[in-house]
Amino acid sequence: MAVEIRPLQDVSADVESVRQIAYATWPDTFREILTTAQIDYMLAWLYATERLHNQVRTGEHVIHLAEVDAMPVGFVAHQLNYPTAGTAKIHKLYLLPTQQGKGIGRMLIDTVREAASQADQHAVVLNVNKYNRATNFYRANGFAQAGEEVIDIGGGYVMDDLIMRCAL
Repeated sequence: MAVEIRPLQDVSADVESVRQIAYATWPDTFREILTTAQIDYMLAWLYATERLHNQVRTGEHVIHLAEVDAMPVGFVAHQLNYPTAGTAKIHKLYLLPTQQGKGIGRMLIDTVREAASQADQHAVVLNVNKYNRATNFYRANGFAQAGEEVIDIGGGYVMDDLIMRCAL
């Protein structure tokens, strides 16, 4: 199993890979937490092709793909100096369910940590649904709860999140 973590190269093809991974991962990740309607709403909102292209083009998000034997299996999107100077934020991190537990998620986090360290960031933060089993994964990778946040995302839905932080 050859694992490679790489930045987006062919943006159109790679954005489509990100979308496919998200659409394959979200139902498994959130089916016991969110309604199907909210999952559909959030996927359409967060993973609209044009939105992802804009985030990459403007530098709002830096996205890295995880590939196993040249097949995309996961991704991480992060931003430096967000929400404040000196802090990097992981906006998204998803792996296909068949690839979880193999160390690839840690590799994606390490990619962000390395980029953040090189940019003189002092911490990495992320939001995660408070009922998402990934909270255990983040804790095992050095993150600790730094707060809670309920975000109104429209459509009658909210994101009920933990804010997690890892010092660098």
